[in-house]
Amino acid sequence: MRESSECVTPLGVTHTVAETPLPDLVLVPGGMTTPSQMVDDEILDWLRKVRKTTAWTASVCTGALILGAAGILKGLPATTHWYKTGVLKIMGAKPQLDERIVRSGKVVTAARVSAGIDLALWLAGEIVGRERAEAIQLTIEFDPHPPFDAGHMSKASKETQKLAKEIMDHRMPADQRRLVPKIAWRRFIDLIRTGK
Repeated sequence: MRESSECVTPLGVTHTVAETPLPDLVLVPGGMTTPSQMVDDEILDWLRKVRKTTAWTASVCTGALILGAAGILKGLPATTHWYKTGVLKIMGAKPQLDERIVRSGKVVTAARVSAGIDLALWLAGEIVGRERAEAIQLTIEFDPHPPFDAGHMSKASKETQKLAKEIMDHRMPADQRRLVPKIAWRRFIDLIRTGK
C-alpha cells in the first residue's frame, strides 16, 4: 500500500535535455553514473549550450566532473568530493577542497553530498533573498549536529582517511571504471587542441 506524506517531495525527470533549451538554473548532481555522463556528448553539448543563458550553473559532489568534462570549469576554482580531486584538476579546474561551496561568476560547485543542502540554501538566498532562504532552512529543520567530527579530511584521523579511501576504491562499478581511459583520452585531446 502506498501512502503519501507531507514530508515527501517527489523529484524526477519531467523533460529531456532537448525539451529544455533555456533553463534558469542547471544543477548537475554527482553519483555512480558520473563517468558515463562525462562521455555523453548529448549531455555535454547541452551543458555547454545552456550555460550561456542560465542564471546559475551548479553542481553537487562529482557533478563538478561532468561540468569539467563539458569544459565549463576550465581555469575556474571549483570543488567536488575529496576522492575526485585529481580528476577535477585533470578537467582543468582549480580545486578548492577546503570550501563547501565555490562560486565563480554564475558557476557554483558544492563539495560532497551533504554540501548539496548548503548549496540549495545558498542558491535560495541568491534567488529569493536571505529571509526566505532562512525560512526554507527552518522549514526543513536543517541544523546539523553530526555525532562525530570527521567530516573533512582536515579533521579525520589518518586511520579514518585510509578506511574512507578503501571504501571509495570499491564503490565504482566495473562498467563505470572502464570509462576512465576514455575520459582521460578526451581530456588529453582537448589539451592538445586548446593548450589548456
